[in-house]
Amino acid sequence: MAELIIQAEKIKSNIKYLSDYFDSHGIHWSLITKVFSGDKEFLRNILTSDVIDKINSVGDSRLTSLKNLKAVNPDMRTIYIKPPAETYADDVVKYADISLNSSFSTIQSLNEAAGRAGKIHQIIIMIELGELREGVNRDDVMTFYEKVFNLPYIDVIGIGSNLGCMYGIEPTYDKLLQLSIYKELISEKFRKKLKYVSGGTSITLPLIEQGSMPKDINHFRIGEAAFFGVSPLYNKQFKELNTDTFEFEANIIELEKKKIVPEGVLSDANIGHTADFDEHDVDETTVKAILDFGMLDVDKDDLVAMDPEVNFVGITSDMMVVDIGLNKTSEGLKKYRVGDKINFKPNYMAVARLLNSKFIDKRFV
Repeated sequence: MAELIIQAEKIKSNIKYLSDYFDSHGIHWSLITKVFSGDKEFLRNILTSDVIDKINSVGDSRLTSLKNLKAVNPDMRTIYIKPPAETYADDVVKYADISLNSSFSTIQSLNEAAGRAGKIHQIIIMIELGELREGVNRDDVMTFYEKVFNLPYIDVIGIGSNLGCMYGIEPTYDKLLQLSIYKELISEKFRKKLKYVSGGTSITLPLIEQGSMPKDINHFRIGEAAFFGVSPLYNKQFKELNTDTFEFEANIIELEKKKIVPEGVLSDANIGHTADFDEHDVDETTVKAILDFGMLDVDKDDLVAMDPEVNFVGITSDMMVVDIGLNKTSEGLKKYRVGDKINFKPNYMAVARLLNSKFIDKRFV
């Protein structure tokens, strides 16, 4: 089977580096593990006590993943990072110490669930800043907070926003300054101290380096930078973080010289995706390798072959075809054989999908 290789020590090093980095800037942070979909083997390999020691909380967007987090470490502080569905209020209160919210009726359900469980549930209320994803409309913020502060089993610990995830709205100084202003307005009107202003994600990290982060932004929710070493704002390495944390290996299951242009009548009945070809190459041939993964496992656009001579030809549900040219090394020797592996660098979405595929092995090194 094709295999995802996970550099556990490099990921742990990234997490420790970020903990020290945020601590030096007076910022709390939550490690967001949704790329691993609650995989218990990952949780045991990565979230060791020395790694999570300085992390405010560990978060995910799926309740099953939070349940697994608590199963691996019952004392781990957890955060549910999307507005919950009302019907799952009891489970949210059970498995998440904190949740992000934007609907008053849902918060009411969480209040009732927390009352039944005999606990106080902490929430961060999200404010819409232009991304058009989750968040209370800015005109409604003060009225919204006034209602929430009266719920006996809910502790409002902060406000937050989500930028850069859907439309890619950049988290500029002016955008984030709005959060600071709302914090001051809420604190002044309701005489309530909000501990966290959660406006930071991996995409926001460069603002710290640029000195463009409003001082009140004191909580970050970080996934991609911790696991891939990059900030998606420029898709570049952040500071000294490791970027070579994942590798995907696929097995060559067939290796033959074949034509570049397919033969026969092309119909719309194909279920796969193919690269374009030039009709002028109708009589040309190159060596093609078939690999043991397909569209059900990962989107081919989220993979980059480490060998620059490997080029995409086509992909179906369970196999991918690549062109390897003449299949010769610079010394004229055969480069690949059946049974050899071809390596790819996967991005964030590739890793998330590969870990969700039951047809892909994983190996921690």
